[in-house]
Amino acid sequence: MPCIPSAIPVLPRKPLSIGATARLAKPWRIGHRPATFPSMPLPRRALLSTPVLLAQGARPVDLALVLAVDVSASVDFDEFGLMIGGYAAAFRDADLVSRATAGERGAIAVAMLFWAGPGARDLALPWARIGGEAEAEAVAAAIEGAPRIVPPGATALGEAMIASAALAARCPFPATRRVIDVSGDGPANAGAGPAAGKAAAVALGITVNALAVVHEEPELEAYYAAEVITGPGAFVQRAENYEDFASAIRRKLLREIGGSLIA
Repeated sequence: MPCIPSAIPVLPRKPLSIGATARLAKPWRIGHRPATFPSMPLPRRALLSTPVLLAQGARPVDLALVLAVDVSASVDFDEFGLMIGGYAAAFRDADLVSRATAGERGAIAVAMLFWAGPGARDLALPWARIGGEAEAEAVAAAIEGAPRIVPPGATALGEAMIASAALAARCPFPATRRVIDVSGDGPANAGAGPAAGKAAAVALGITVNALAVVHEEPELEAYYAAEVITGPGAFVQRAENYEDFASAIRRKLLREIGGSLIA
């Protein structure tokens, strides 16, 4: 049994905080200091209770997919809405549902992790099994309703990858394939580097793919290709901006779910 990374927990046990959502300069740029964020305490969010989203025993799936979503300070309020709306629309797409249920086991499992700076993560969607339209709709609705309670901050990409690998390793549904789907709009600038995240995924036999939003970082697609993705068939999907996100994430998910069947 491979060792599951445990140094970086997926969910903090202390109450989380929410800060301002106004767009700020990325802290890694020369001449700018990381911004501070006014915050107010929020109670720890309970896990989703919709029955269709709860782990149904140990029913096997064709794919366990972790959606690792960048919610750092570079993602403003409107961009966050476009991104989450794109994910929700994808899971309501008939072609995606058909592909998710076309495998030998007839289902996939999905979880979503919001991440930002070091230690700033939230399990926005606990593991959910999708074996039909009703379950896909429940996942779409849960994603739409997930609050952004991770404090905005830097981009701890490596830590997010390590936490995502641990989350994938603990999927309650036995899976033929395990994949981490990283989306973001900037390179790592805090915490462990992506090399540590790649190492954790490789140790557990998990593939890492990425979606690069390149409107502010034109070189990000190449950076993700060199530093982030790993595993059989790993790839980077490009989104020109957040207006393009819905189309890009749909294409990416169709390719990930289809695995080797997709050219």
